[in-house]
Amino acid sequence: MKSANLIMMSAAMMLASCGNQDAGKTEQAIIEKSNIKIEGKRMTPEALWAMGRIGGLSVSPDGKQVAYTVAYYSIEENKSNREVFVMNVDGTDNKQITHTPFSENEVVWIKGGSKLAFLSSESGSSQLWEMNPDGTARKQLTNYDGDIEGFAFSPDEKKLLFISQVKTVKSTADKYPDLPKATGIIVNDLMYKHWDEWVTTAPHPFVADFDGTGIRNITDIMEGELYESPMKPFGGIEQLAWNNTSDKVAYTSRKKTGMAYAVSTNSDIYIYDLNTQKTVNITEGMMGYDTNPQYSPDGNSIAWLSMERDGYEADQNRLFIMNLESGEKRFVSKAFDSNVDAFCWSKDAQTIYFIGVWHAKTQIYTLNVADATIKPITEGTHDYASVALCGDKLIAKRHSMSIADEIYTVDITEGAATQITFENQHIYDQLEMARVEERWIKTTDGKQMLTWVVYPPQFDPNKKYPTLLYCQGGPQSPVSQFWSYRWNMQIMAANDYILVMPNRRGLPGFGLEWNEAISGDYGGQCMKDYLSAIDEVSKESFVDKDRLGCVGASFGGFSVYWLAGHHDKRFKAFIAHDGIFNTEMQYLETEEMWFANWDMGGAYWEKNNPVAQRTFANSPHKFVDKWDTPILCIHGEKDYRILASQGMAAFNAAVLRGVPAELLIYPDENHWVLKPQNGVLWQRTFFEWLDRWLK
Repeated sequence: MKSANLIMMSAAMMLASCGNQDAGKTEQAIIEKSNIKIEGKRMTPEALWAMGRIGGLSVSPDGKQVAYTVAYYSIEENKSNREVFVMNVDGTDNKQITHTPFSENEVVWIKGGSKLAFLSSESGSSQLWEMNPDGTARKQLTNYDGDIEGFAFSPDEKKLLFISQVKTVKSTADKYPDLPKATGIIVNDLMYKHWDEWVTTAPHPFVADFDGTGIRNITDIMEGELYESPMKPFGGIEQLAWNNTSDKVAYTSRKKTGMAYAVSTNSDIYIYDLNTQKTVNITEGMMGYDTNPQYSPDGNSIAWLSMERDGYEADQNRLFIMNLESGEKRFVSKAFDSNVDAFCWSKDAQTIYFIGVWHAKTQIYTLNVADATIKPITEGTHDYASVALCGDKLIAKRHSMSIADEIYTVDITEGAATQITFENQHIYDQLEMARVEERWIKTTDGKQMLTWVVYPPQFDPNKKYPTLLYCQGGPQSPVSQFWSYRWNMQIMAANDYILVMPNRRGLPGFGLEWNEAISGDYGGQCMKDYLSAIDEVSKESFVDKDRLGCVGASFGGFSVYWLAGHHDKRFKAFIAHDGIFNTEMQYLETEEMWFANWDMGGAYWEKNNPVAQRTFANSPHKFVDKWDTPILCIHGEKDYRILASQGMAAFNAAVLRGVPAELLIYPDENHWVLKPQNGVLWQRTFFEWLDRWLK
């Protein structure tokens, strides 16, 4: 269930033609920055989807310029486009250098900073292109037979590492050529579906010689093995790395298929030697996820992220360093009792800069490689989403519940951050934003729990407001200062709701004990924590106790379904998105069985397994007889993590019980809602339901 916050883009549409397009493409639509006008200074769905959304960034070799991408969405056209921008590192001379309908991606500096390389679908498939830093002299560099999904040039730029899909499963037509129109899929092992796709291919890393104009002598460095590298569904080029001498590639892979893949998180870091064509596993015996290798600038070490336990996808993400000469491995982030989410080396290889969450805020930290001491660099109420070197500074994306991703430079010594992009300032200038407050609330077992409280714009403490309890998904994803284009706290507050957002048991950033308290105990302390938060905030005179709602997605959707049978009439409305309703069916329906085995404690037929029996005894569907409160169920039929049958069953149960209910079902969406018009429909349905029962 653990999900990344996928961020999609929105804006107005205009038609244009591109000088280097084929004649047949001159009428394609180009989606540009919106000039939306907002009435009433309140956030709306249209304002959210009008925001430009900053993607990846790359610093020029001289540290003086930054290239980055911004994606825009059109509600009218129900599609997106991504463009490239270049600016000085102080934010000046910021220019959009592409104006095409081809969604340029993964822009990086090459050839000493004289060119930018990027991916584009201009030729019909995703290929590698280059252009000048002003957008001129656009030229295709590859003509590979397949889509290139990610790439990295070797340090000497004589070779290209790239990712492309390879076929892993024979189709029905392969087996029966006389049935070319048959759509049936023959399955004989697990992992036949994953997140939102039927699994027929795997991403593979390839290396090719590069002469500055094209590639040749392509080698599959996994030597035909039908395993993933990078790993689906979220892995990209960050899971692979060149060494300093351009003759070795480190890559991440879980070399398993079928049921073995479905029950294990044990991935490893492999190093492929281009000279000897030999592969070495450097994390053999490290049993959890090992990902994201990075060689040190001096070439003496390699660092990566590592989880300890097989099958536990939310285990602590630790930073490891290995001395390449001696083979010694060190757990260097031990002093940080939370996850390392991303990192980069200093130029002298003596320091690593990383981001990690602590007390519901994601900051940048510095780690001394020699003695493994860790110190925070930044502070404040926000989340950093990336970190990279930029001359004598750091450069990073940052967001909060009040502002979407923007790019900042960070002083390494003082931690002072300077905002250098203002992509959505024209929208923020028209809005009156909600106030976000940090509270610590005592739980039923005497612990202190950080809870965010968000107040409506123009909040009046003399009024009484309907109030929503927000239940987080994951289940082990922090309720930090995240920005979402669907679960957006500013738009909820703009509709005159107070938000209560507890960092309940089972979230990182409060120590390992707190984080791990949820596994095998879905109906236990974490649910008591939810109720502690809403009960405490409800003591305020401005909270209307007779107008409380409860909302959430994924594990948050499970929480809503569970609380619907245990809330003692606290709530007057529920909304569950992509939630688990029947844990017994979820155990058999989901694809990543390691998650179900770890978090549920095992299979429901294991009668002598007390953890599993406790989990399944607390399945929300077993308490439907106590449902008495209106509920909206939302689900996507392409969600293969939690099947849409869960949402349909919950809706059907409510209707059969005589409980007012509504079902919003998306045939074309997965665990998220990614299409603009579907996103607007989600927001409108969400607030119509709440307004109906709470106002």
